[in-house]
Amino acid sequence: MEDWKIKISVLWLFKEGTLLADLILVLWEPGVIAQIMAGEIEGEKIGPEFLLLFAIFMLVPLVMAFLSLTLKNPTNRWANIILGIVFAGLELFELVEVLAQSSAYNAAYEILMLSAFVALALIVWYAWKSKQKA
Repeated sequence: MEDWKIKISVLWLFKEGTLLADLILVLWEPGVIAQIMAGEIEGEKIGPEFLLLFAIFMLVPLVMAFLSLTLKNPTNRWANIILGIVFAGLELFELVEVLAQSSAYNAAYEILMLSAFVALALIVWYAWKSKQKA
């Protein structure tokens, strides 16, 4: 197995870990569980579309961790570059939103989001550099 594929796979799992840690922190915020029980999150209704989107965001890093080890090099490389850039962009968008809010939990969210962004940037970097090794 090629070294870059293992690194990328582990980085996708790391990204998933930051997502789960972020979810746990959100649940610890006062009032959040009551909102969820009422069928809302930050004033938005929790409907089928929300749940589908949430499931996709949870599954993509796990699927990519597996595919990073099994796809052929050119497909693997481009899948990781494209999804890495998309998820890094989403992570930056979320980070900007968190920075704009005032909360006692911001420092924890910022650390997790910054860590996830670095992992995603490394995924793109390793996938990009893999062309030279392929």
